Amino acid sequence: MTKRIISLIASSTEILCALGFEDQLVGRSHECDYPESVKQLPIVTEPRFEIEGSSAEIDTRVKETLKASPEDALSVYKVHKDRLKALAPDLIVTQSQCAVCAVSLSEVERAVCEVLDGSTEIVSCEPHCLDDIWTDIRRIAGALNVSDKAEALIEGLKARLARMGEEAQKLTVKPTVATIEWIEPLMTGGNWVPELVRIAGGANLFGEEGKHSPWLSWEQLRQADPDKIVVMPCGFDIPKTREEMVYLEENPLWTELEAVKNKQVSLVDGNQYFNRPGPRLVESGEIFLEILHPEHFSFGHEGQGWEKY
Repeated sequence: MTKRIISLIASSTEILCALGFEDQLVGRSHECDYPESVKQLPIVTEPRFEIEGSSAEIDTRVKETLKASPEDALSVYKVHKDRLKALAPDLIVTQSQCAVCAVSLSEVERAVCEVLDGSTEIVSCEPHCLDDIWTDIRRIAGALNVSDKAEALIEGLKARLARMGEEAQKLTVKPTVATIEWIEPLMTGGNWVPELVRIAGGANLFGEEGKHSPWLSWEQLRQADPDKIVVMPCGFDIPKTREEMVYLEENPLWTELEAVKNKQVSLVDGNQYFNRPGPRLVESGEIFLEILHPEHFSFGHEGQGWEKY
């Protein structure tokens, strides 16, 4: 049975397409942009604040938005209820993991109650680690009665990650790694990012597997003095990340770091890869392998998924 599906988070759009349901998508979030063909779909969400600006400015706007009135503080995004009503979806896929990542579950539920007839099914994803992502794939597939497709997709992704891990474990060098998920103020990667570092044969210094990304002090970074630094601001592509590097360079502790002295700082497209809990996290693992062990691995991501700084 054909369904009318709206995806309100980029990673779920990628999951739906990987499961073979792109032709049943009728709407998307403002951030859903992969595969390229989904950009033609109607957009049903937008930020409550101006998204242009530095990492410090965006951080301030997000915090101010989340402190707003109870109605507006449900998330930093809003749903266009008129478009939602016109599109009349049978299924909406959203998330409840992070109020800053996409429109919140509460916001979606409220919009559905107000403008739809109550028959619309809502599937909410809540990934904190790789296993949770497999669970979310199963949850989405279950709503579409294609559990067999979910298992095939998951097994393929897990097999690729397992092969990476096996190859990385053969190496004797295990570089220490600091990931930077936000620049001003400093935040390090959590959730699935430490897992990917481990799989790629690195020693993750900050952030815990399966836990939210924590704030990071400059003194912590200086004391740990990582072999490699991977900069992956949430929602930023490589050109935007390169612009933001000035905020790191302005701190006198930056040039004291061995990774900086040894030119072992890399910029990655966090928006397309590491920040999205979907199928392309496997490619994120490949990018880590290229960065951490450049003499042993090359998957063709350098220049597109990541660059040397």
